[in-house]
Amino acid sequence: MLNQTKTIKEIYEDIQRKLFYMIPEKWDKLYLYSSVLDEPDKEGKMGELFFYYIPKGILKKRAINVYEIPNKFNLDENQYLKLVQMLYAKIKELRQEFKKIEGEKTWTNLTLSIQSLKFKIEYDYTDLNNSDFSSYERHVIWRYEILGIGEEQVSREDRDILKRYKLGVKVLSRKEHYDSGIYIRDIENVIAYQNENVTTPDVEEIVETAEKKMKNQLLLSKEEIKKMKHQ
Repeated sequence: MLNQTKTIKEIYEDIQRKLFYMIPEKWDKLYLYSSVLDEPDKEGKMGELFFYYIPKGILKKRAINVYEIPNKFNLDENQYLKLVQMLYAKIKELRQEFKKIEGEKTWTNLTLSIQSLKFKIEYDYTDLNNSDFSSYERHVIWRYEILGIGEEQVSREDRDILKRYKLGVKVLSRKEHYDSGIYIRDIENVIAYQNENVTTPDVEEIVETAEKKMKNQLLLSKEEIKKMKHQ
């Protein structure tokens, strides 16, 4: 297990707070993926972020994609995407803290989960710049591995991606894990505020800062977001 500094634990708490705020209904499980690269990958991306949550309920429910939330709950999409940018900025800050410990060869992507009052992160050190799969293809593979969304539940294009992934040689990469109890609870969610102004009482300045930091970042293209909404 990696050493966790006080600053890193504070970032974990802030990430949890942002996630709790961003989900407008009660939920049981959440799974998040994010990558942060020092140099653009083959698609020219510096990184990405997406997450899915499972709504609370007795019956088995479909995982909700973060990019579905504005339409599902009648929220302003542009304002909501600013919250996604703020969350991603915090992930980037987390990686900078790891660089202070591990140097330039720190992790490139992570998978975070929250369930049963447990907070877990798996850090992956795979060289994504030289990956055999594109950003979108890795997304499809991640959903298969983490959410169990298999060939019978996806489009023909995505089935082909999964078949190629299953036929390929699994590349072993260094992974590190961290888990603990959740740090915070009882956070107001976005529905507690006016839909047309999706901000917390002290968030406007943070949004402005996040926008500046994200100016040259690309989380997901509009085409990818559109594709994800319909999956």
